[in-house]
Amino acid sequence: MIPHALTAAAVAALFLCTASARAEPVFVNGLVLDGASLDASGGTAVNDGRLGFFSDIHYDRERNEWWALSDRGPGGGTLPYETRVHRFKLDVNPHSGEISNFQVLKTLIFRRGGSPLDGISPAVGAPLGLALDPEGIAVHPETGHLLVSDEYGPSLLEFNRHGQLVRRYPTPTNLLPRDAVTGAVNHASDAGNTAGKRTNRGFEGLAISPDGRTVYAMLQSAMLDEGAGNGTVNRIVAFDTRTARPLVQYAYRMEGSSQGRGISALVALNDREFLVLERNNRGLGVDANLASPNKKVYRIDLTGATDVSALNLATAPAGSYTPVTKSAVPWLDLASSGALAHASLAALGGVSPEKWEGLAIGPRLKDGSHLVLAGTDNDYSVTQNGTGVQFDVYVKALGNGAASRIQCDIGSFNRCSTVNADGSAGSAVPADFDVSGYRLIPGVLHAYKASPADLARLARPRRHGEHGGH
Repeated sequence: MIPHALTAAAVAALFLCTASARAEPVFVNGLVLDGASLDASGGTAVNDGRLGFFSDIHYDRERNEWWALSDRGPGGGTLPYETRVHRFKLDVNPHSGEISNFQVLKTLIFRRGGSPLDGISPAVGAPLGLALDPEGIAVHPETGHLLVSDEYGPSLLEFNRHGQLVRRYPTPTNLLPRDAVTGAVNHASDAGNTAGKRTNRGFEGLAISPDGRTVYAMLQSAMLDEGAGNGTVNRIVAFDTRTARPLVQYAYRMEGSSQGRGISALVALNDREFLVLERNNRGLGVDANLASPNKKVYRIDLTGATDVSALNLATAPAGSYTPVTKSAVPWLDLASSGALAHASLAALGGVSPEKWEGLAIGPRLKDGSHLVLAGTDNDYSVTQNGTGVQFDVYVKALGNGAASRIQCDIGSFNRCSTVNADGSAGSAVPADFDVSGYRLIPGVLHAYKASPADLARLARPRRHGEHGGH
C-alpha cells in the first residue's frame, strides 16, 4: 500500500512512471451469452426470470464465489420487478485464464422482511420505500454480507446471505436529489430538483477495502448543481462498515461528459488504489447509437486527495481541493479492436456492446497473474413505448463493425419494426421479412490476463486483525 505521507504530486509522478513501464492486460477470450437465458429464480417470462446479466460483477476471493447483479428490471422502472442478485460459476483455465461454461447457480430476491424490494421508480415526491435500482455489489470479506449500491437514492444497502435487508447506510445530504432552496427531495425525477444526484445517475460503482472496514460508493456522473450533463467531476463516498456512517467524499475527474459519459464500476486494489470503469452510451444496445463506443478502465489513487464533503465542485475556487490521482492513460480499453476481432466474439460482428458495467479481479493463475473479468448489461434486450408496451430487441451482426436491429412483440417475431442507428424506432418491417440471424442482445464477458505488474500492490482480502498481503 502507498504510504499516506506521499504528496499528490508524488503519487501522480508514480502513476505516470507505472503507466509507461507496463503493458495493458492481455485479452484472452470472450463469452457471448444468449439474451434469452433465464436466472435461477424459477421464473420463465421476461419480467420474472430473464437473466439481466451484469450491472456489476464481484469475485469474492475469500469464498471463491462469483456474483452478478441485475438492475431494476425490463420495465425500466415502470413495471413490477423483484430485484435480485445471482451467484454463478465460471470455468477458468488456471494457466491461460480462458473462461468457459458460465452458469447461474443461485438467484436471491432482495427482501425487507417478507416484502421483496421492487424495481419500480419511486413516485414523484415520495420516499424510497421498497424501491431499489441495484447497480454495484461488493461482498464483505468477514461477514459475507452483500453490499449493494442503488441509483434511486442514491443508497447503499447491506443484505445477508439470504437476500434479507440488514441495514441502509445514511446518504450524505448533499447527494440527495432535491430543491437547493426548499430542501424538498424528489427521488423519482429531476423535475423541480436543482441539487444532488441526477435521475438514474446515483451510486453506480461499489468497492470494499480488503479488510472490510471501508466501502466506497461512486456516483455515475456529476450532480445537478455540479455541472449535470456537462459536468466532468463526480464523487466517491467512503463509508465505515462498522458504524454505517459516511466518512469522506473524494472528487473524480472523468475523461469527458459527451455521449452520456459516466462511470460504471469501481474495484479495490488495496485501501487506497482502485480501478474505475468509465464509458459513454455508445455501442450495441437497446437504444444506443452504434458509433464511437468508448469504454476505458483507469487506475486511481486516493492518496493526497482532499475531502470535498463541504464543497460544491462547480463553484469551489481553483486549487481549493485535490481530486483523486488518475492514470494518464487507460489501464484497459474494453472496446479495443483487437478484442472485438477475436474469434470468440464473432457473433458481435466487431461491434462493442454499449453497457460495460461489470468489472472484477478474479482468481490468481498459475504464473502469478490474475484473471480480470468484464461484463455487460443488455437491459434484458427489452425496450418499451411511451404507454409502457414492451418489445424485444433483436440484433444481427453485419460485419465490419455494423449491426441491424429490429424490435418485435415480446417473445415472438410478430409486429416488428426497424431500429435506427441512433436507437429510435424506425418503420414497420413486412410480414415476409427475413428474421434469420437475428437474436436477442446477448450478455458478454471478456477475460483478460493481468500480470503482477498490471496489478501492482494488489492486496488480498483479510480478516480483522490480519496484516495485509500482496
